[in-house]
Amino acid sequence: MSLLDIHVLGSPVLRQETRPVETVTDELRRLVDDMFETMHAAKGIGLAAPQVGRVERLFVADVDDHAIAVFNPEIVSPEGNAKAEEGCLSIPEVYGDVERATHLVLRGLDRDGKPFELAATDLMARCIQHETDHLHGRLFLDYLGVFKRRSAMAKWEREKAKYPALRRTLISARDLAEQHNEEAL
Repeated sequence: MSLLDIHVLGSPVLRQETRPVETVTDELRRLVDDMFETMHAAKGIGLAAPQVGRVERLFVADVDDHAIAVFNPEIVSPEGNAKAEEGCLSIPEVYGDVERATHLVLRGLDRDGKPFELAATDLMARCIQHETDHLHGRLFLDYLGVFKRRSAMAKWEREKAKYPALRRTLISARDLAEQHNEEAL
């Protein structure tokens, strides 16, 4: 497994519509593993393929120790509404309150290409909606009102200088430990 760079706001891939996956291959299963590793290293709970520069319709999520990988997700039966703060691994240090359904049913293909259905509530439902939005070129910022969006974008203007290539490069805990050991010598 390996860590992938995360594309940040301004990278064109984040605004593209993804392609449905016809067949789940070994290469795509490796991508799923790399996406989980990247998401965990970034301390996130969800990560969509466009965030790592890919155009497949795929996301991974891990909420309350319930990890899922979903190809071709479809949200059905959304119910309830709640507003809560969201952030995004592609827009570091920027947050905003977004209204989302509190209950939903998710349909898609699992990492083996088998159809499945999952009933989700609360944080998992919010995560599924957030990641599915990524697959259609939408970001949580798109749900903010004019003034909140302007404020979020002003904060991003201050942050984006840290990412001149429009990518976040993560360092694994293993590599960080090795780096500290070398410095100690």
